[in-house]
Amino acid sequence: MSVEILSLDRLEDLAQLYGYWVIFIGIALENTGIPLPGETITLVGGFLAGSGDLSYWGVLVSAIGGAVLGDNCGYWLGKWGGWPLLVRVGGWFRISEPQLIAARQQFSLNAGRAVFFGRFVALLRIFAGPMAGIAQMPYRQFLLCNLGGATVWAVLMVTLAFFVGRLIPLAQLVGWVTQFGVVALLAVVGAIALTVWLESRKKPEISGSDS
Repeated sequence: MSVEILSLDRLEDLAQLYGYWVIFIGIALENTGIPLPGETITLVGGFLAGSGDLSYWGVLVSAIGGAVLGDNCGYWLGKWGGWPLLVRVGGWFRISEPQLIAARQQFSLNAGRAVFFGRFVALLRIFAGPMAGIAQMPYRQFLLCNLGGATVWAVLMVTLAFFVGRLIPLAQLVGWVTQFGVVALLAVVGAIALTVWLESRKKPEISGSDS
């Protein structure tokens, strides 16, 4: 799919033509694990609601429904067949299976927070559902975190575009939100790297004290 097809103008045209279905399906596919601009689609929906082309509540329900459905699909895909695929993909990048097991365990320790807050982080929003399934996160816990995170995220995104979209250009708003997601991703990566580094420093200390 070309960049032109996914351009902001194109997404706005599609949302005007097909309304809430574009929002629902676009977000559902993104949360299943397909790298579509679900966040941008949500902002477009909120912007059109603010301009009177769509209903605020219709956009909000479509965004929440698509996010919940998509993450559920991603969860079950990850649980039923995600681990062998992850091991294969990891092999392409020379990531060993023990390293992937350690990463899965680390995700399991923070699975609830990752599913809830992951919607605000670039890339993690796409992979949180499948990773929760791979990590064998209990489905009831996943469902609650998924629904809660989807609701908070959708309310913030739709409301932001609904009101702020009247004051600044939509492209600028999308740019700001995208930048926030990237900064959040860098913060998460930095926190994980720091945790791994601190744990690696503890191991020599422990082995040295044992000797």
